[in-house]
This record gives sequence, C-alpha cells and structure tokens, in this order.
Amino acid sequence: MTTPELELDLRNTIRTIPDYPSPGIMFRDITTLLGNARAFRRAVDELVQPWAGHKIDKVAGIEARGFILGGAVAHQCSAGFVPIRKKGKLPYKRVSIGYSLEYGVDEMEMHEDGVARGERVVLVDDLVATGGTAEAAVKLLRQIGAEVLAACFIIDLPDLGGAAKLRALDVPVRTLISFEGH
Repeated sequence: MTTPELELDLRNTIRTIPDYPSPGIMFRDITTLLGNARAFRRAVDELVQPWAGHKIDKVAGIEARGFILGGAVAHQCSAGFVPIRKKGKLPYKRVSIGYSLEYGVDEMEMHEDGVARGERVVLVDDLVATGGTAEAAVKLLRQIGAEVLAACFIIDLPDLGGAAKLRALDVPVRTLISFEGH
C-alpha cells in the first residue's frame, strides 16, 4: 500500500496526453517521471519495497517501458533481468504465447533459457490496464516453470480490471498510482 503523499508526488511527474493513441484515451506518459531523477528513484524503490530481503532470481520486464523499470528493479534486487518482447525481436531459441488485444491478437516471446524451472520472478511494467499483456507474460513465465512472485506497475487503471485479473491468477500486484478511466 502506498501513501497518499507518495501517490501525489509521483502523479505530479506523469504527463497525461488526451486522445492518444485514439480519441477518448488519456495516455499516461511516464517518460516525464523517468526524466526526474528523484521520482524515478522513488518509484523503483517503492516497486521493490515489498520484496526487500526475499530471494528474487529474475525480474522480467515487458517491452518497452518494462525494460527500463525492470532493469532498475533487477539492479536493486541483485537479480538477473529477462526481457519479454514482441514476436520476432529475440535472436535465440524462443518460447512464445499468443494473447488478445482490444482489437485483435498478438504474440510475445522470451528466450527459452531466460528463466530456469523453479526460479522466482517478479514481473514489471509501467502500467496495467485490461491486464491482457501482463496475464500473457505470467502464463509465459509459468509455461517454462518460473514461480511468479508478483507483478509490479507504476500505474493502475482499475476501471479496466487488469490488476484484478492478475490477482485471480494468484499473482500479488503492486501498483503505486491509480488513475480513473482509461
């Protein structure tokens, strides 16, 4: 649970862009948070806080902002980092999973040796909305035998139900800020 002061502090560093990428969408741009050294450090510290002192083998980050945050979280946890990418972006042997988007389907991949069976993994991305991408990432990690300890996000859009979808998979969810709507 975050404090109202933390939420306000971080919220003030996030730029909102109306009608992007389509009319009616309020895009939550974390590049402004990333560019603010104090806010970036605070966000990473808060994402890590519940698991301080626990054994974490790997942090998995979802392309693309999850790479930035996940790398920083992995460093804080003294864990390895595993990228989860869009189809066709990884050079080595891959495992993949298809998932539904609002208007179609997509596929994500990771290297087959990115996580060993039984390794304890924390999943990281910038935002959870409908949860489809994060749900697919959890299933992909479990498919190769990882134990998914938690999923961490800076932003939650609770009206879209993604965090609840992950909790229904028995994955604890850590978010720092909530925004109404989508």
